[in-house]
This record gives sequence, C-alpha cells and structure tokens, in this order.
Amino acid sequence: MRLDSLAPLLDRNGPWATVCTSTARATENAGDERRLAARAAGDELLRQGADSATADAVTEHLAALSPRTRPQGSAVFAADGDLVLDLPLTVAPERQHVAWSTLPHLAPLPELLGENPRCLTARIDRTGADFELVDAQGTRSAGQATGEEWPIHRNSTGELSEKHFQLRVENTWESNAGLIAEAIGRRFRETAADVLVLSGEPRERRAVHEKLSERLRALAVETSHGGRAAGASSELLDRETARARAEYAERHTAEALAALRAAHAPGPSPAGSGTAETVPSLVEAAREHRVATLLVRPGGPDRDTEVWVGDGADQVAVRRSELPYLGAPEPASARADDALLRSALATDAEVLLAAPGEELPVGGLGALLRWSHASPGSREEKTPAE
Repeated sequence: MRLDSLAPLLDRNGPWATVCTSTARATENAGDERRLAARAAGDELLRQGADSATADAVTEHLAALSPRTRPQGSAVFAADGDLVLDLPLTVAPERQHVAWSTLPHLAPLPELLGENPRCLTARIDRTGADFELVDAQGTRSAGQATGEEWPIHRNSTGELSEKHFQLRVENTWESNAGLIAEAIGRRFRETAADVLVLSGEPRERRAVHEKLSERLRALAVETSHGGRAAGASSELLDRETARARAEYAERHTAEALAALRAAHAPGPSPAGSGTAETVPSLVEAAREHRVATLLVRPGGPDRDTEVWVGDGADQVAVRRSELPYLGAPEPASARADDALLRSALATDAEVLLAAPGEELPVGGLGALLRWSHASPGSREEKTPAE
C-alpha cells in the first residue's frame, strides 16, 4: 500500500472525520441511495461528537460523489470544517465506515486500497521509447527518451561502402539502446516505481534490457504487445502490466511474511531479521522510526488496542503517562492501527496486507525493522533492514 497520497493528513491536527463509502452500486436509485448514505454519515459524525461545520462539509461532498470518477468509492477525511482529502478506493467497502477520532481513521485503508505497486512501462523502438506510469488510479505519461533517427535501417546498395553503412546502423542501434536504458533507470528512480515492463520488438527491447542495471534486469518483464508505433493496441499490454503488478504484490508480501515467519522459528534468529509483533514493541519501534515494513492482517485482535498519541507522529505510547515526556502535554486515546499507520506515513515505511487466512502477524499487526535493539542476553544484534 502506497501512503504518499495521504501526506496532506500530516499537515494539520484533528480531531478528524473519516468516511469510507462505496459508489459501486449500479441501480436506478443509486443517486438517491448515495445521498441517503451521505446524510447518514453526517448524522453519525454528529452523534459521535463532530462539529456541525465538519459534518456538513463531509455530507455535501459525499452526496456529490460520482461512480464515473470514483468507480469503487472514496475515503474522505475532514477536520475543522474543511475537506482535507478525498482518496479514490480500489475496492468497494461492504459497509460505510464512519469515524470521528483524534487521528484520521486509516485502519480500513489497507483492505480498501491494496498494495497498489507502481509500474513503469517503456514502449521501445529503434529511435527511442515512450514511458507510462501505471497504478490503481490509471495510466499517465511519464516522458520519453529520444535517440538518433539516422541511420537506423540497413540498405542493400551493392556499393563498396555498404559494410561501412551497416556498421553505422549497428552503432546507432547500440547507442540508442544505451540511451533508452539510461533514461529508464532515471525515470524508475524518479517515479519510485516497483515494476518495469519493456514493450516492443524482440531485438530492440532485448538490446535495452542488456544495458539496464543488474537490479532492473532482474525486475523487468518483457512483452511484444503494445509497441511504440502509432495505432498499436494497448489492450494486451494493459493485461501484461496488470499481471506483472499482481505478481509483484503477491511476491513482495510473501517475502515479508516469510521474514516474519523466520522470527518464530526455533534457534538463532537469522541475520537481518529484526521484527516486532506485540503492540508495545511496535509502538516503541514506530516512535524511534525503526519500522521499515508494517504488516497488517484483517481481523487481528490487536488492531483496535488503545494507545496514546500526541500531535506528532512519533508521539505514541502504550501508557498515557509516557506522553508528557514525549512533548505531548494533552494525550489522547487512539487505535493502535491508526497510530501505527500514521507513523508509517510520516517515516516513509511501506504497508503490506496479509491475506485473511494468513496466521501472521498473530495479533494482526507486525513489522520488519530498519534496525533492531540488542537486549541484554539476547541473540539479536543491531542489523540493517533490507
């Protein structure tokens, strides 16, 4: 789950109104149903203690939502009478979530947004490449790379200079492949992409593939679908991109769970295996910015455990009495998952969702750590996270 779209939630303090609602119902009365749901959300916010200005702002916005722009639904966040964020969902919620709370109610989002890996697609030919960025919000242009346009075609002239000309063609292809590979590496870093798809004729895309860095060569998926030529069909490329994104998400989550599972195995802990699963250890790690990956399991019993928070993302503790020492003179109660997700957003940690049938994390919350403390008598050493 990518958290960067939630950044506006860090810019102001609560209390917060949060509503996760569906727009996916396609019936004759769908518009009326959405307006009734919007009114019900506003009434529930007032019942929970929200001010009327904030409740009215949420109600008005929800009533105007359209399935054309929000086909599955929205997560709406408001505070102090202002709508702060409207985030499109990738999964329609089965029921409407409404909360008035100290922190934004982020707990439903892992299930409603998914991991949403970002894919950089390169449509390659002999003269350059067009880049696109694909995620759950759609496909958008990500620039292009332009190489030499002449000479790029071999011509059989029968002249003595033919071999020299063909050598120039080969050199142009080689140079363009290097230029495209360099541009791909740069755009991959700039867009913080997770997945790379190379599209085009076999020779051109393989030449580019060979010039990528070792890391990108291992990540890249190649396909002949959806070339750079005008009018080329995108449907098959879209399918290939969707498959690559889904496979990445499944593999990435499985790797994180395997690391968490290794910490439960008897014997010495593997190198680099710093983990946390209890709420106290998770809160301590979050407070010290040590969480690299936060793992969330639906229905875990620890997710709604009470913790105490201040305005800052690192002002979080298990006991209320700890908050004044962290610079928060007026501690407030919050859910553990909301507090840990806010911390993950503030410290650029990733969030992964375990399958509902998965047994780990045991309490529903776990973490892979950037580094771990060595406690007296423990086998654990201070280790960097991968």
